[in-house]
Amino acid sequence: MAALVGAKREEVAVMNGLSVNLHLFLLSFYQPTPSRHKILCESRAFPSDYYIIESQIQHRGFQPATSMICVQPKSGEEWIDEGEILRVIEEEGDSIAVILLGGVQYYTGQLFDMAAITAAAQRKGIIVGFDLAHAVGNVPLHLHDWNVDFACWCTYKYLNSGAGGIACAYMHERHNATVKPALQGWWGHKSDTRFDMDNEMDLEEGVRGFRLTNPSILMCASLKASLNIYHQTSLEELRNKSIMLTGYLEWLIRHYFSSDSPGFSSQSTIRILTPPQPERRGCQLSLCFSIPLSDIYEKLSLAGVSCDKREPSVIRIAPVHLYNSFEDVYKFVEILRGILQ
Repeated sequence: MAALVGAKREEVAVMNGLSVNLHLFLLSFYQPTPSRHKILCESRAFPSDYYIIESQIQHRGFQPATSMICVQPKSGEEWIDEGEILRVIEEEGDSIAVILLGGVQYYTGQLFDMAAITAAAQRKGIIVGFDLAHAVGNVPLHLHDWNVDFACWCTYKYLNSGAGGIACAYMHERHNATVKPALQGWWGHKSDTRFDMDNEMDLEEGVRGFRLTNPSILMCASLKASLNIYHQTSLEELRNKSIMLTGYLEWLIRHYFSSDSPGFSSQSTIRILTPPQPERRGCQLSLCFSIPLSDIYEKLSLAGVSCDKREPSVIRIAPVHLYNSFEDVYKFVEILRGILQ
């Protein structure tokens, strides 16, 4: 797991669920003061992340209306200009305690420049964390080298462990001596003395001290099976394939479903919400339809297409490098064309 996120083995723990882990790390890292109490996130953050940030602010006696900065896309644009994030960091950094962003934005599929954001924030003394649910197993990550403070992710998207599978967390080793869990459980006790049962906490160092309880064997088994497959290749090789797969899908969508394309012959136009630059996205494309989704999504599902809808008008489709082919992409577009003829 550590190799997939570019971390040292001792900086990563397999534990809990994603929302639980984000709460645990914010309890330890978010230490607001009257002058530095804000948390910066992206607009349209995944709802759970939004609720977590909101509740953590309220838990510390502050109000989300004044302590939560949600960076918005510019008017008329779908994704966030990273220059805007850097501008907010520069102008408001002295009042920001923590930044918590998705590594890949779940709705648009935008891939953030985590290294640049981390460096700019830390120059202002800001703690930087990432929700990597849509990034891990999707794009190469280098959390340790980027100096990221903490990160959390689930394993049931690109890591294929199944819905509700066990989550993971990362904390940079430089925090080992100073950042401790606010909440403790016996799985955070050092393994060599855990069964002494003397009720004297002998806390594991670093991220492993944040573990609360014995993980499910079944959850760990499904994750291990997926990791065994990833270990047969590298994310760099998979990323090369991913760029071509998603680029092929993008070309087909623009050719058949853009009104100004000579290939257009459809009931619906499709607008791609995801950045067109390969370096600014993972494998996902978010497709925005000009007609209601209900029948389209149902027909895609009946045709065996695994995708995801976000009301009122967006379907997220991801040709995954690990198991999808160019033929799969072509078949999907042909199915979609048939539905929209």
